[in-house]
Amino acid sequence: MLGHNSWTLTVLNLDNNNIGDFGAQYLGDALRDNKALTSLKLSINEIGNDGAKHLGDALRLNTTLTTLNLSTNQIEAVGAAHLGKALQHNTALTTLDLDSNQIGYMGARHFANALRHNTTLTTISLECNDIEDDAAQYLADALQHNTTLTTLKLGSNGIGEVTAQHLADALRHNTTLTTLSLYNERIGNVGAQHLADALRHNTTLTTLNIGGNEIGDVGTQHLADALWHNSTLTTINLASNEIKAAGAQYLADALRHNSTLTTLELYRNEIGAAGARHLGDALQHNSTLTALSLENNEIEEETMNKINELVKRNERRRKL
Repeated sequence: MLGHNSWTLTVLNLDNNNIGDFGAQYLGDALRDNKALTSLKLSINEIGNDGAKHLGDALRLNTTLTTLNLSTNQIEAVGAAHLGKALQHNTALTTLDLDSNQIGYMGARHFANALRHNTTLTTISLECNDIEDDAAQYLADALQHNTTLTTLKLGSNGIGEVTAQHLADALRHNTTLTTLSLYNERIGNVGAQHLADALRHNTTLTTLNIGGNEIGDVGTQHLADALWHNSTLTTINLASNEIKAAGAQYLADALRHNSTLTTLELYRNEIGAAGARHLGDALQHNSTLTALSLENNEIEEETMNKINELVKRNERRRKL
């Protein structure tokens, strides 16, 4: 299918097909010669280290594939090493999804090393890979050298405040990353403070997802203070963070002054009626927020309706 005669197929989706390592070998052999395919999806296929090796070998030679999805497979550190080494030579791939594998500490280090040398990859997703703090720090440090990556997703990896500090240090110097996802980690309020300090100086990040990190009101205060100074962030996800009325008030005060944030995710917190009133009052003065998610916050329907109407008002103004 992907050999010399396949000059028109550009997108191939083989998700959930029990391809395994043998199937990945055949695909890898075909990719060496194929000059047309730009997107290959191989999620949920029981591909392991051997399959990753064959695909990695192909990536060293292939010059057209831009998107590769290997999420929810069985790739470990050995397979990650093959893919990481391939990225040091490949000059075409821009998006790599390896969510829900088992690359672990060493696998993350291989990709960190690749990011120091690769100049074409713009998006890498390594969520749910048992990376944890020790290895995630290497990925964070690589950001200080990489000049092309725009999206980094590291959610559900057991990352804490130490890695948050390394990422914050990287954000002070990095000028290309626009999206950072640390959803469902354990950075806490200290990690939130590190990221907030970086946001005061960073001028490229537009999307930050730190939902599910137990940052609480203290961490929220640090981030709200950063929003007074930051002029590039447009989306922030603070869902499931044990934020109460006090945290909502900090955010409300920031919204009165911030003029760039368009999306604020606050669902599954503990904002309550008092916190909702603070946000509603702030929206009387804010004209840029067009999406505000407050589900599961014990907010009365009447108050929620008023807030939704203010958000819709901003959306209408934006379309004018």
